[in-house]
Amino acid sequence: MSQPSLLPQIDEPGSDLGARWKVVIYNNDYTDRDQVCEVLMSATGCDIQEAALEVWEAEVYGKASVHFAARQECESAAFVISRIGVKAEVSPEWDA
Repeated sequence: MSQPSLLPQIDEPGSDLGARWKVVIYNNDYTDRDQVCEVLMSATGCDIQEAALEVWEAEVYGKASVHFAARQECESAAFVISRIGVKAEVSPEWDA
C-alpha cells in the first residue's frame, strides 16, 4: 500500500498566504508626538521605547515602518493609526 505524501503549499501569484506586510506612517506637522506614540502602542502592541523611536524616525526621515505582520493585521493597525490623522499605508514587506 502506498504512503500518502504531503506536498509543500505553494502560494498562488497574488495570494497573501504566507506573505508578510508592513505598515508605514508618514510625518505630519499637526499630530502630537505623544498621541502618535500612544496610538502606535495600541495598534501594534509595541512598548513606549519602540513607539518613540518610530516617531523619531518618521520625524527625521519623513516616514517609518512601524509594524510587520499578515496583511489583515497590518490593515487593522493602519486603520487605527489613521484615525488620529496620521497617514498610514500597508504594502508588501519587500516591494518587488
